[in-house]
Amino acid sequence: MLVLSFDTATDVATSALVDRGHVLGERISVARTLLEDLDGLLREAGAGPGDVHALVVGTGPGSFTSTRIGLAVARGIGLALDVRAAGVSTLDALASAREGAFPVVDARRREVFVAGPRAVAPDDLELAPGTLCIGSGAVRYRATFERMGAIVPPDGDDVHLPHARLHAALARDFTSPDALQPIYVRAPDAEAVVA
Repeated sequence: MLVLSFDTATDVATSALVDRGHVLGERISVARTLLEDLDGLLREAGAGPGDVHALVVGTGPGSFTSTRIGLAVARGIGLALDVRAAGVSTLDALASAREGAFPVVDARRREVFVAGPRAVAPDDLELAPGTLCIGSGAVRYRATFERMGAIVPPDGDDVHLPHARLHAALARDFTSPDALQPIYVRAPDAEAVVA
């Protein structure tokens, strides 16, 4: 079963082509090049769109816009190819990278997204000494977490990326791509103005 998996919720977009648990290819880029990345993965594997059996997409939390890009792509491809899709939390995928890892995604506004999911100020977290913090929020607030006694791998360590292959491994409930829901955690910054 050929599965296209991708996550665009953070500043880094990841994508993977997986066949029965075997990773055929991976890409790391940005959300705006996601379609090019997916096309490249298929071409490199000698496959075409018609060979795709399912989709797995990261549902956040993360950037509103980036998360919407991933879900819109999943819905568009799902409709065009008539395939089912599964959504996987970006935090869950990160947590699966290493046993005991505590995923932390940068939420901007001096906050991070953590399990719950919830948005909190890094200083408001209570972490046990030795907690392994991974993700974009762990990198951004390294000094805060290390002051608490947490361990944050070096900035360039790929454990900080929500690899799409991890999403594919966690996917369970495949449904219509239209049924996938984003995990936003908080309300958008933009407000409708009524004249």
